[in-house]
Amino acid sequence: MLKVGVLGAGHLGKIHLRLLNQSEKYELVGFYDPDEINAKNVQEEFGYTYFENLNDLIDAVDVVDIVTPTLSHYDCAKKSMEKGKHIFIEKPITNTLEEAEELIELEKKYGVKGQVGHVERFNPAFLAVKDKIVGPMFIETHRLAEFNPRGTDVPVVLDLMIHDIDAILSVVPSKVKQINASGVSVISTSPDIANARIVFENGCVANLTSSRISLKNMRKSRFFQKDAYISVDFLDKKVEVVKMKDAPEKPGDFDMILQNAEGEKKQIYFENPEIEPNNAILDELETFADAIMQNTRPAITLTEGTEALRVALKIIASF
Repeated sequence: MLKVGVLGAGHLGKIHLRLLNQSEKYELVGFYDPDEINAKNVQEEFGYTYFENLNDLIDAVDVVDIVTPTLSHYDCAKKSMEKGKHIFIEKPITNTLEEAEELIELEKKYGVKGQVGHVERFNPAFLAVKDKIVGPMFIETHRLAEFNPRGTDVPVVLDLMIHDIDAILSVVPSKVKQINASGVSVISTSPDIANARIVFENGCVANLTSSRISLKNMRKSRFFQKDAYISVDFLDKKVEVVKMKDAPEKPGDFDMILQNAEGEKKQIYFENPEIEPNNAILDELETFADAIMQNTRPAITLTEGTEALRVALKIIASF
């Protein structure tokens, strides 16, 4: 078992603490939080060991799980890596691109591994269809949330849209060519609602919308590719796969057949991939343990986390 310590005991930090404490791949050593009152409350309520000194916790573990506000990601990661510790770091990887790129260099320098917490990659609905998303040419995403003061320290692009940016980058085998975007601040001092149009070099176009001032929650993505339409509902964990193939010479009574202007006939059929229930946060943490113990590539590398941040910052810059 890998010894792990958690930095940050806020809402998400407490979830990480609970799951790491349950995991058979980690031994939870303890946690650090700069808010001493909150830290002592967490220690009393759950029994986790509270380290009053950040460096003492880092020294005591093999893996540091960084679940602090984004502004402190870089400092926490740098301290940990310089001490030869592997790091799991929540999204967005850092506050600036320069910080993220330096972490990539530190990872190489100290021979440690890093993984970024883009949890939607472990969403069971996305996992069920990811292998079926091949060469998409148009993608549309909607990630809408009811207002919650937590998270408003960063623009909605870094808070919500970055989930979809990362998922899209993982299935589009091409570089970003052009970005057009708009964002509006309604309640916060940073944009609360944003739309971005990303054009890739291979011709794929992605249209992303994110809002944190909606009346209902929605997390849906739709992928259009040759002979297929794939819909992923990240919130309700449902998928829809509609495919087309050449029509049989003698269609059955219930076959759905379409004929285009050229006279070509296609059969429409539906696939129902099996969705395996899981705990996405536990899965991302445990796959990182596997990568460390088996010396394999982490599921979401620091480089991938940096690319998602790069695109997100370009979107913000184009407002």
